[in-house]
Amino acid sequence: MREIAKAAGVALGSAYYYFPSKEAIVLAYYDNVQAEHRERVQAQMMEGPHNLVQRLQVAFHSKLDILRGDRKLLGTLFRYTGEPEHPLSALGAGTRKNREDSIAVFALALGDERLPDDVQTVLPVTLWALHMGILLYFIYDDSLNQERTRKLCDGLLQLVARALPLVNFPLLKPVRGSLFALLREAGLFAEPSSPAPVTP
Repeated sequence: MREIAKAAGVALGSAYYYFPSKEAIVLAYYDNVQAEHRERVQAQMMEGPHNLVQRLQVAFHSKLDILRGDRKLLGTLFRYTGEPEHPLSALGAGTRKNREDSIAVFALALGDERLPDDVQTVLPVTLWALHMGILLYFIYDDSLNQERTRKLCDGLLQLVARALPLVNFPLLKPVRGSLFALLREAGLFAEPSSPAPVTP
């Protein structure tokens, strides 16, 4: 709060005038991060053709670039993930819109990649979950400029790209259908007609 007030050039008490609570300030931060993330990804997508791995790298690395100065703050905020009712929980109702906006960015990165409809529906959510895991590692990464995180990210995205062609293998279609049905029943994915995930 002190840093926000200082940056805005107002007294600490005056900063609360613009927001009803500290949680509202953090939610505004989430919104700003997500808006910048989308803008960066859209801008880089327009620069020219990219293969799947390159598009996913743009989505993941741009998020790391935006947050590289906020690792301490992220470490504080991640503790709320285990509190489903907290308004700042990454999986809670309070952050639903931000979560959906973030998932939409990963759908944007997938572009017109030819995938089965069910995979097209759940893959952006899966990529969002992967990026959350990477951000957790990012918080703890004390390597120079968090290079270990970036290498881990690139390695995982290469594996994702290599595994995707397998989803079209005919023998896997029944297994794929059963798996996605199970995940939807558990509330982890929405129905294919809607890309918005069901909040746990």
